[in-house]
Amino acid sequence: MTQKMLISPAELTDSAPPSAFTLYFTADDIGIITIDVPDEKVNTLKAEFAEQIHGILHTAQQHANLKGLIFVSGKKDSFIAGADISMIARCQQASEAEALAKKGQQVMAQIASFKLPVVAAIHGACLGGGLELALACHSRICSLDDKTQLGLPEVQLGLLPGSGGTQRLPRLIGAAKALDLMLTGRSLRAKQARRMGLVDDVVPQSILLQTAVERVRKGHQAERGLSYKDSIMQGPLGRAVLFHLVRKQTRAKSKGHYPATEKIIDVVHIGLTQGSGNGYAAEAKAFGELVMTPESAALRSIFFATTALKKDFGAEAEPLTINKVAVLGGGLMGGGIAGVTITKAGLPVRIKDINQQGISHSLKYSWDLLQKKARRGYLKRAELQRQMMLLSGTTDYSGFNQTDLVIEAVFEDLELKQRMIREVEENAAQHTIFASNTSSLPIHEIASTAARPEQVIGLHYFSPVDKMPLVEIIPHAKTSAQTIATTVAFARKQGKTAIVVGDSAGFYVNRILAPYINEATRCLIEGETIEHIDKSLMDFGFPVGPLQLLDEVGIDVGTKIIPILAAAFGERFAAPKELDAIIRDDRKGRKNSRGFYLYNSKGRKESNKQPDPSIYGLLNVTPKNKQTSQQIADRCVALMLNEALRCLDDGTIHSPRDADIGAVFGIGFPPFLGGPMRYIDSLGADRLLKNLQALQQQFGERFAPCQGLVSRAENGQKLYS
Repeated sequence: MTQKMLISPAELTDSAPPSAFTLYFTADDIGIITIDVPDEKVNTLKAEFAEQIHGILHTAQQHANLKGLIFVSGKKDSFIAGADISMIARCQQASEAEALAKKGQQVMAQIASFKLPVVAAIHGACLGGGLELALACHSRICSLDDKTQLGLPEVQLGLLPGSGGTQRLPRLIGAAKALDLMLTGRSLRAKQARRMGLVDDVVPQSILLQTAVERVRKGHQAERGLSYKDSIMQGPLGRAVLFHLVRKQTRAKSKGHYPATEKIIDVVHIGLTQGSGNGYAAEAKAFGELVMTPESAALRSIFFATTALKKDFGAEAEPLTINKVAVLGGGLMGGGIAGVTITKAGLPVRIKDINQQGISHSLKYSWDLLQKKARRGYLKRAELQRQMMLLSGTTDYSGFNQTDLVIEAVFEDLELKQRMIREVEENAAQHTIFASNTSSLPIHEIASTAARPEQVIGLHYFSPVDKMPLVEIIPHAKTSAQTIATTVAFARKQGKTAIVVGDSAGFYVNRILAPYINEATRCLIEGETIEHIDKSLMDFGFPVGPLQLLDEVGIDVGTKIIPILAAAFGERFAAPKELDAIIRDDRKGRKNSRGFYLYNSKGRKESNKQPDPSIYGLLNVTPKNKQTSQQIADRCVALMLNEALRCLDDGTIHSPRDADIGAVFGIGFPPFLGGPMRYIDSLGADRLLKNLQALQQQFGERFAPCQGLVSRAENGQKLYS
């Protein structure tokens, strides 16, 4: 395509800031609008872009013989990743946020009403406001690339699409599919988007722009109608049934904690029953109201925290490049670590185990994960084979002299881990980092016999490794800054959210989790039923209850850390002695199908587990619910909050930000509360203090408020400024 001329609205006035949009015309009079936000890695939409888009469309209209327009990104792997969230955070009133939404709607309406064909040529992330812009175009072509994903994830920030998305998407793909996308916030890959009718064509990136040009040359295309099923669901009777079911299912999942879900359903319903004009007005109004909710503020705080964390390497040093990795231990954790290293980081992994069976188990673990991706169409067979070729196994240390990082995932035995370090130091390169996946043993003790202690660090994964997003990185006093930075960078390459925590018993996540689970078991011993306890904490906002969580982790594994914590921090961590009966009964949880629940071997669905009534006989209790859900939740959560404050004050966790990320990503602390520290701020230190004092009087010294809480309550001090 020959470039005919280049126009940028910024060139029209000397004082105008650089525009994110440039326009050039091909030799056959097709306008190409390139989106390239200056000085940013990805494109995000900002309020000031409304005038820039208006200007560029006005300029295009003046071009003689114009055939149509194409929106394309100037960024390498990003179309538009969404709206600039900081722009939303600056709104002080609902009316300001509503005005932002209306401005966005006006821009999208201007694109949609353009008389000539407008095509979005999409490569990379097309999310939120980016997808709303694409929906305003008359056609959408996207690249057949793993980096191309389309979605409306606003619900994950406690918001709804505010630039017309709630109105355009249901009319394009049907209300049922549109509601599913908006209520879950999930993203679609290119082929999924085409099957759903979200995009018109999917092509290799190399011919993306060419295909978009050909689409413009054909002129306006007839709108593709909805399928028969979607048309029925859009009619009065089908619509009534659909919205009743969607509302019922959504409330069951959200427990009333996510107001954005109700607003999304309401706004889509208004648009379909009262017309798009009323729908757009309702969308803007709802957007403004949601921006002001505490739930959205908390969810946005997590977004900002994780964004800031991506720039923090935990130490002032340049990370070393990791080219080859070794894993010691072919068990569940070792296999999981190897799996995310080959699939996410794309690095070769050498697995060492004491026998061939362990190696085979680890290889099968990765093979099964890759097979599942291939069956779902996320992975081509050739790519599956390529990734599997990154894995190799050994029963000795052959090949370790070429590794940059060795991750140890053997049993929680101090002498064994110390022996592993000595053997790795004898067989690996001088620069090799040794990372221990311990969940409880202090790193300084593991490193105490090392010849190169500065290269020893803790790297604590959570199970299952391929699903749990958090890792704790634990340096000891002698760990070098470069080892810390390198390990953080590696964890991020694995797709993990990494927090650096202090070297003490249980580190951070397990330390705040233990008293929470202990208290749940005390409620059980007092006669509260298994399902009542778990439901109480799920109603509070946790994804699973504490007893089910202990089953998932493994009762044998979960209870091993309790004596270590009790020895380090005292009686407040002691588990009820009655629990010994459960351990003696060989109840390990889901892995042997016997725990607080009994498990059907057919998959992991909720229907495949039932509370085991024989637990009550083992504990010698008569089950009878005497406490309300709120009382049970207050007991368990108060202990977690109190311990989280202790961790902050003794340096186990370095900042309120890291404490909140660790709890939300590590144990599923309710995201709509923002994490333990933000929740303490929203409650008020004085109120939490009174709650703990009342619980202390009723249940004992384990509820004694920590000194940090007492002083903050006295001074009216918040954890976040």
